[in-house]
Amino acid sequence: MASERRGERADAVRNRESVLRATEQLLAEGGGDHVSLDRVAALAGVGKGTVFRRFGSRAGLLQALLEERSRALREAVTDGPPPLGPGAPARERLLAFLDALCAIAEGNALLLSAHERACAEDKFADPSYRFWHRHLGALLAEERPGLDGEFAAHALLALFDGDLVRHVATADEPRRFTRSVREWAGALLERA
Repeated sequence: MASERRGERADAVRNRESVLRATEQLLAEGGGDHVSLDRVAALAGVGKGTVFRRFGSRAGLLQALLEERSRALREAVTDGPPPLGPGAPARERLLAFLDALCAIAEGNALLLSAHERACAEDKFADPSYRFWHRHLGALLAEERPGLDGEFAAHALLALFDGDLVRHVATADEPRRFTRSVREWAGALLERA
C-alpha cells in the first residue's frame, strides 16, 4: 500500500483511509443501503467533494474497498510463493486461489452484496473481477485444455455472490461456502 501511495500527500492518504474505514463501519451497521457519499463523508470527517473527487461515486467507493480487501491476494498470485504464486501445478494454484478468495468472500459478504448492487451494470469491468477472471481462466485452460476456460471462470466467479455467501456461511457452518466451492471446483477439474 505504501508503494502505491508514493507521491501522494500524507493528508490525502489519511483521508482515503478514513473514508474507507467509514464505509466499512456503515456497511457493518446497516448494509449496503446504509452507505451514501454524504454519510461516509460525515463519518470520515471530510467533505462530500473529497469523497466524490477521490472515488467518483458510491460504486467507485465500494470498488476501492473491495480492491483493498483483495490486494494481498493479488500480490500473492503474481509474486508470492506457491501454491498461490507461480511454480505450483495449475490445479494446486486454482484450489489455493479459490480458498483464499472464499476467505475474502466469507469475511466481506456484506461488502460483496453492496458492491454487486452498486456495480451491477459494470460488473465485468471491475478491476478485481477482471483480475480474478483472467487468473482463473488461465489456470482452467492449463488444467483442462478442452474446457472453455473463459466461461468456466465466469461460472466459478458467479458463486461469489454476497447474498449466497451470507446464506450458506452460517454461524453453525461458517466454512460451508469454502467447502462447497472447493468441491464444485474439484468436480469441474475432473477429466472426462
